[in-house]
Amino acid sequence: MRRFTEFLSTILRSIPKGQAASVLLITAGLAVLSPPLLGQDFDVVISGGRVMDPATGLDSVRNVGIRDGKIIILSRDSISGMHEVDATGLVVAPGFIDLHAHGQREFEAGLQAQDGVTTQLEMELGAYPIDGWYARRSGAAPINYGATVGHTAVRVATLLDLESLGISEDLGSGLYDSFDIISKQRAWMEDPATADQLTELEERIQQGLDQGALGIGYIINHTAGARREEIIKIFEVAGRNGVTNFAHSRFMGESDLGGSVDAIQELLADAAITGSSLHILHIGSSGGNQVPLLLDMLDQARANGMDVTTEVYPYTAWSTFIGSSMFDGDFTTAMGLDYGDIELPKNGERLTKEGFHRIRTESPETTIIAHAMKEANVTAAVAHPGVMIASDGMIYEDGRAHPRGAGTFSRVLGHYVREKGALSLMDALGKMSYLPARRLEQAVPQMRTKGRISAGADADIVVFDPDRVIDRATFNEPARPSEGIEYVLVNGVFIVHSGELLKDTYPGRPIRRAYKEQK
Repeated sequence: MRRFTEFLSTILRSIPKGQAASVLLITAGLAVLSPPLLGQDFDVVISGGRVMDPATGLDSVRNVGIRDGKIIILSRDSISGMHEVDATGLVVAPGFIDLHAHGQREFEAGLQAQDGVTTQLEMELGAYPIDGWYARRSGAAPINYGATVGHTAVRVATLLDLESLGISEDLGSGLYDSFDIISKQRAWMEDPATADQLTELEERIQQGLDQGALGIGYIINHTAGARREEIIKIFEVAGRNGVTNFAHSRFMGESDLGGSVDAIQELLADAAITGSSLHILHIGSSGGNQVPLLLDMLDQARANGMDVTTEVYPYTAWSTFIGSSMFDGDFTTAMGLDYGDIELPKNGERLTKEGFHRIRTESPETTIIAHAMKEANVTAAVAHPGVMIASDGMIYEDGRAHPRGAGTFSRVLGHYVREKGALSLMDALGKMSYLPARRLEQAVPQMRTKGRISAGADADIVVFDPDRVIDRATFNEPARPSEGIEYVLVNGVFIVHSGELLKDTYPGRPIRRAYKEQK
């Protein structure tokens, strides 16, 4: 109000006396028509918080004004709105963007919201067809959502006779809806594509991109039959369309002897040859004991002009399905893994050799957790400049899964930032918000207004207590929400308020590239 009064006084002093009354009436009318001048028009005001914006480096107390799902102002002056939150002593940061979230149902989205996530993207497994995947989520998403077109899902649709299996080609939530049937089929995992099938793979991938997929996702680790020529052909499709390849590297075996290095070299070579960009998924679990070397390789690739990035989740165990082709042959020697390192998340049972092979034969869709990573390598990746944080969160079955689906981001803030001092708070926030947005924004213009706290940015915001934030999900209790996340807004709407998840609230919007009309 004070600024408006000063503005009005300046105008009145600059005009002839005889015209002052008329101008006063006009200006008063403008004040009614332009309520922003009064500072009273905000839907939400977050006041007194420590605003931290990794995009600009801003780290200062500000008042945040939000209207129509957008951040309108960051002000030192007092502002007011219909709903006001006192964030004194709390950090106000961009909502976290998870590039690797398999759990896309309401239950998993709610857990992620309580972990500060405002956008969850299925970039590894992806989906196919794309139209159906987005349609099923429309109007029913607590947080923002999106997906790549999945090479694995396309392989299933191309190499299996889905009709004879009683499965619609509209594969639902990635592959999960019919995975109990699909996992018993080996062709999509182990068979090389014929020349005709390879052409069909490329056409289906292109169809997914034309329908707005965010890029191309690969789980090459689980599709041993996808030969190198197949992967490079799909990378060519990415290059032609200007999208990123989000790739789980091939399982090469003997990781201690360089298998993971060979696998990463394949992806780097494919990207270099095709001129496409590359995001390597979960370097901590894919890298085995070679993580420090792989991080150095990626640094050097970027220094030489390649567009390549990677991510990590902050746990020393990975998770997959027991029927994966990566468990073919003598995998224990190749991985340096004992059967007792493998856990069933549904009950915490550690497996024996006999139990493992019995379940693999009878129920190949069964999820397992493998305790097989070293904390030193995980810490190195979490702290390494430019490495993003992503959960690889799984679908929860009867409330159970790997705890990374509930606690990844708070674990980084609480354990790796506050307790270990492995990286700064600002660096951690950048790895969770701004860097993932940057990874996508060239191909996905929507992301240019996410991952930031600035005027004009989307009001995807997390407000947390830096002295208290911590993960509470464990392998025994994997669905425990994180602590210290006080408020989460998605497109300007509260989804977490005063530390509590708001039920039946669906402000999430699709993250999607432009749809190309089919010729």
